[in-house]
Amino acid sequence: MNSPSFRWVIYESPLGYLLGLEGLALLRAFTGEHDQGFTDARIAEIRRLLDDPALAGVGVQVDRVGTVDGYRAWAPTYDQPGNGAFALDEPEVVRILDPLPPGVALDAACGTGRYSRLLADRGHRVIGVDSSPDMLAHAGKRVPDGRFLTGDLHDLPVGAGEVDLVVCGLALAHVSRLDPVFAEFARVLRPGGHVVIADMHPESVARGANPTLRGADGRPGRMISTRHLIGDYLRAALAAGMQVRDCREVARPAIPDGPAATDPGPWDVWPWSLAAMVPEAARAASGDAPAIVVWHFQLAG
Repeated sequence: MNSPSFRWVIYESPLGYLLGLEGLALLRAFTGEHDQGFTDARIAEIRRLLDDPALAGVGVQVDRVGTVDGYRAWAPTYDQPGNGAFALDEPEVVRILDPLPPGVALDAACGTGRYSRLLADRGHRVIGVDSSPDMLAHAGKRVPDGRFLTGDLHDLPVGAGEVDLVVCGLALAHVSRLDPVFAEFARVLRPGGHVVIADMHPESVARGANPTLRGADGRPGRMISTRHLIGDYLRAALAAGMQVRDCREVARPAIPDGPAATDPGPWDVWPWSLAAMVPEAARAASGDAPAIVVWHFQLAG
């Protein structure tokens, strides 16, 4: 594994993903959410999928990509329309931010400064920290009065008790352990300070909602992601001396009715294009499963 030629890869099979959706849908039918007709239709659809030549032997080897390399590739297009997570997290984050008094706010893993702009518009003095210089360059243009620094969530370049508020958007799924990150948030906060976090929900991570990227050589890659359970966030926050003020789990809009797609589409739009091939199963598999979790914590005074 230490060989320079080693690549840590994922094998993504469109047929495997579709069968997984069918399996989840059948489990929900088994527990009473759907009737016999639905179950019979799913089994028939599975047989059709297994016989579909468009799905035979089209799996893709996908590199796992670290955040620095990943966001370097993603930075030029990160803010372009099409990232459905933005429409889910921003209303909830704004709802929490609006009643908070202006102060010094840290946008941890600030990316292109999406949250930094929200903070500046509400009168906060913004400090943005990110491990990607490419993302920071965009953030500096978005919030010219902000102070943007290169740094890591595990070792923030911010003094103890320096900030009144920490926000962190769609980043913690990219760290392997939450405890040290929450400890850093607590270190930089003043007593009574607030933490607002939006992250990919573990249900969403389990369904493959990880960013697709292309390397310089065109190879497909996905950002390294960890499926943190809801209890993991809670335990990390409590251990850091924080109290829970709010938690919201936000679902994506339901897959619309319509005919099933017949083509899996290019790898870059998996798994969304795959779900379109089995829309009834995908709607049942997702059900009310959340895509985003939004937390509001407060450090003890």
